[in-house]
Amino acid sequence: MLNNIGLPGILLIAVVVLVLFGRGKVSSLMGEVGKGITSFKKGVNDGEKEITDASAEAKDVTPVEEKDKV
Repeated sequence: MLNNIGLPGILLIAVVVLVLFGRGKVSSLMGEVGKGITSFKKGVNDGEKEITDASAEAKDVTPVEEKDKV
């Protein structure tokens, strides 16, 4: 059903949304969406950094006798 919307359908939907909500409301909504995406990307990057830092700090706890047995 949604596979065959096409460009005219998307433009029609955009015009209807713009008429219903007004330019200011749509603009502020898109600004909030942008802030949310930026915050999400920052959170993902912070999580990846935390994981890499934790793995870098991981210590080898293998006993010395076991290390010599290769």
